[in-house]
Amino acid sequence: MTATQGNLAGLSRFIFRAPRWYTSVAFALVFAAVTGIAAFDSRFVLEDAWQGVFFVGIPTVVASVGTSYVDNKLGGQLTPNRASLLALFCELIVIVFLVGAGAISVLTVFAQEFVLDALLVSLAGIFALRLLVVMAVSRHSLPVAAIPAGIQTAAAGVLLSIYTGTTVALLDNPTLRTWLSRPEKAPPELQFVQPIDFGLLALMCVLYAGAVWLFLVLLDRPWRSSLGVSVLDFIQGFIGHIAEGTRELENFFEELGEDALVPVTVLSVRRPGGEEKARFVLPMIHPGPMGEIGGGNLPERVAQEADGLAFPPHATAGHDFNLVTEREVDTILSAAQTAYQRLDYTEQATPGRRVQEGDASLLGQGIGDDALMISTFAPGFADDVAYAVGLSAASEARAGSLDDVLLVDAHNSNNGLEGDDLGHVVPGSQRSFDMIDGAGELGEALAADQQGKLHCGVAWDETDWVPQEGIGPLGIRVAVFAVDGVRTAYVLIDGNNMEPGLRDEIIAALDGVDDAEVMTTDTHIVNTVEAENQVGQALPSEELIALIADLTERAIDDLEPVEAGMASEKANVTVFGNDRTETLASTANAVVSLGGALAVTFLLTILTVSVGIFLVTGA
Repeated sequence: MTATQGNLAGLSRFIFRAPRWYTSVAFALVFAAVTGIAAFDSRFVLEDAWQGVFFVGIPTVVASVGTSYVDNKLGGQLTPNRASLLALFCELIVIVFLVGAGAISVLTVFAQEFVLDALLVSLAGIFALRLLVVMAVSRHSLPVAAIPAGIQTAAAGVLLSIYTGTTVALLDNPTLRTWLSRPEKAPPELQFVQPIDFGLLALMCVLYAGAVWLFLVLLDRPWRSSLGVSVLDFIQGFIGHIAEGTRELENFFEELGEDALVPVTVLSVRRPGGEEKARFVLPMIHPGPMGEIGGGNLPERVAQEADGLAFPPHATAGHDFNLVTEREVDTILSAAQTAYQRLDYTEQATPGRRVQEGDASLLGQGIGDDALMISTFAPGFADDVAYAVGLSAASEARAGSLDDVLLVDAHNSNNGLEGDDLGHVVPGSQRSFDMIDGAGELGEALAADQQGKLHCGVAWDETDWVPQEGIGPLGIRVAVFAVDGVRTAYVLIDGNNMEPGLRDEIIAALDGVDDAEVMTTDTHIVNTVEAENQVGQALPSEELIALIADLTERAIDDLEPVEAGMASEKANVTVFGNDRTETLASTANAVVSLGGALAVTFLLTILTVSVGIFLVTGA
């Protein structure tokens, strides 16, 4: 992950789930009641609370109920949960404006009319915000989006017109006047409303709508020029994902995707002629981009398909090889199943062997004519290994008379998202050649080593740790391979990289084995919390080390004769594509920065225009 991609991944800190619509409505009514007590001054507190509910809460309830209904009738896809949360947020904006204006009017020379002006500005402001969200989520044109977007502002305006008597000039029928003109029921704070104020509100809404349109046009330009898609596609998908966990973001990624052919390698270990004991599955894709979007939950899906204890470590692939949709995971699993059905088992394997080449350290074992290899740059810092580097390293390893090579990126030592170079192993770098040369040297050594009977033992603990603490649902898994008395431990942690030095501490604490390597799955389940959240960052390292040591002992106790087989199959999937991730990240980061500055500029401009309108009209 580059620094640019890290900034994009940082958007994961905004991920949450929208509450149920009735929860948002309940909070809206409570906030409205409290606002009524603070803003109105009638004889009874309950009457103040009721007036707050009526004048502040009712428009929110109307918007909560009506927005999604109207939007869906117009062909949109705003859900009741999102509509209610949006209405609640807009109510809070109105409350902040009213409370702030009230405090200013008390502490300064501003008259009570200042509070009314602030109310009108806030009503126009929430219309603009709702317009932006509706256009992003439902992809309506501006005139169509204005219909559901204007419900909350319109409801508030209707109540104001009825309870301030401004409708009386429009009503000739006495019965209608009785029901639709009730100024005697309104609190005195609202008696300053005049018919011209509604004209000003309408004018400000038109101006604010124009500002929203111009804002979106300016933000959309870099997306269309560099990626050929609209920023609204990204906003729509991102809002759907953070608010309700939908798959809309995958539709956006699918438009960007490119076809790729990726190897899927399977190593199965079973009791002789019997049930499977362990299964290593390594598709050369990256389990991202975040949460369960794309291949983010690939490790758990792999584990669900295996008969034995599944080991889905991290492959040599970066974010350009993120799957665009979760549907692509099915293609990967199908290829893995095909490879599994073609396995030829053997009881022969070499003892574990480690090779050090420059910064790269590789641990591996030959299994028949195939080999399992794990590469790490620890104690140095490294993140993802580029797809081309992994392919070259595996090819170099096979040059030593090996057939299949399951080459794992241990992904076990990184210093987070600091600096411009976050340890991505790219083609042409010194570390890429260290890894390639090391794989070739290890391949030759394993092909020449004497083989003996393979024994295997496994152990697993789901752990009590959760994604917020950097551990995914697969917990911690340990496999110990023993050949001619030489024991090699393979530790797999369901997490995304590790704190510097932790890998070495874990290996030093393992007794009863001759060598070991610690791997992470690179699951992006843990990155719905924040962009980093590495193993050891949030949980106590002493407890983690003690658990892994205990699991290793249990795996040693589980050692028994086994046979193993390895095979590979290619899968045709859609991934982000070469350089598309960096382009997306750069564009998104630029738009986030530009959008913030533009938003502030537009906000100051329209507020200045609003003040000018009030000064010119004398309102």
